[in-house]
Amino acid sequence: MPRSLWNGTIAFGMVRVPVKLYSAVESRAIKFRERHAKDGAAIEHRRICVQEGREVPYGEIVKGFPVDSNGYVVLSSEELRAADGAGSHIIEIEHFVSEREIDPIYYDNIYYLGPNEAVQAPYRLLHAALKRSNRVGIGHFVFHGKDQLGAIRALDKIIVMHTMRFADELAGASKTASQASARRPAKRELDTARSLIGQLGARFQPARYKDSYRQAVLDLIERKAHGEAIEMPAAEPATPDDDLLAMLQASLKGRRRPGASGARNGGPRAKRRGGGTRRPSPDSAGR
Repeated sequence: MPRSLWNGTIAFGMVRVPVKLYSAVESRAIKFRERHAKDGAAIEHRRICVQEGREVPYGEIVKGFPVDSNGYVVLSSEELRAADGAGSHIIEIEHFVSEREIDPIYYDNIYYLGPNEAVQAPYRLLHAALKRSNRVGIGHFVFHGKDQLGAIRALDKIIVMHTMRFADELAGASKTASQASARRPAKRELDTARSLIGQLGARFQPARYKDSYRQAVLDLIERKAHGEAIEMPAAEPATPDDDLLAMLQASLKGRRRPGASGARNGGPRAKRRGGGTRRPSPDSAGR
C-alpha cells in the first residue's frame, strides 16, 4: 500500500470529505550521478558557511528572506508552518466549473485522492456527484509550503486532483508570439495541412505512446559500456518557406523527407572499440 503524502479534508458547502493524497505518477527518468571528468571520482555537494568557511549541518540551516540591502528576516520551520493557518489540511472547494473551460496550460501535477477507511460515504457521494455533473471542483490548500490551487474531478472509481498554476504564474506569450513570421499561410498550404491533420486523426489511447528517448539512452549507455564511440546524428533542417507545400503534399502520400535522420529509431550511431561490461537494466537505470 503506498504511503499517503498528505491527509486532509475536501470541503464543499457544509459537507466534509476526509481524503488521503497519493502521487499518481512514477518517475521513469534515468538518473545520473555526477563524476569528476579527470579521474572519475564521485562529486559531493556541501553546505558551506561563507563567513566561517566550514560545512554546516542541515539542522543549523534556516530560511532567510531579504528585507533590505543589509538584512534578512530569518524564519524557522515551525514559524513557517504558522503561516499555513488552521485550514492547512482543508481543500475548500470554491466553485464547480466545466472541465472544458480549463485550458491545460494551467495544469501542473496530478494526485490520487483516496478515501479515509473509516468514513467512506461522503467520498462516494462526491465522486458520483462530480461524475454525473461533469464538473470539476476548484479550491485551495497548503502543500509543500505553498498555497496550491487544485482541480478535483472524478476518474473511473477514484477522485483525482490536478494542482494548478495561478494566472499570474504564467509568463506572457506576447514576446514569443511577436517573433513569429508575419507571412500568412497560402490557402493551398492551409488546406493541405488540414488534410494531413485529418489523415493523422485518431482516438487518444495513452498506452500507445512509449518513452522512446529513455530506451535510446539506455541503449547508448550499453553501447558505450562495451567500448563503442558515439557519433552524433546530423540535425534535420527546418522546412523552408518555398518548400512547405511540397513537404505537406509528400506527407499526405506517406513519403519521408530525403536524408531524414532516425534520431528516434536508434539515436546516435556508434563505432565498436572492444571491451565489455555489465548491461544496464531499465529497472535499475532510474534509481
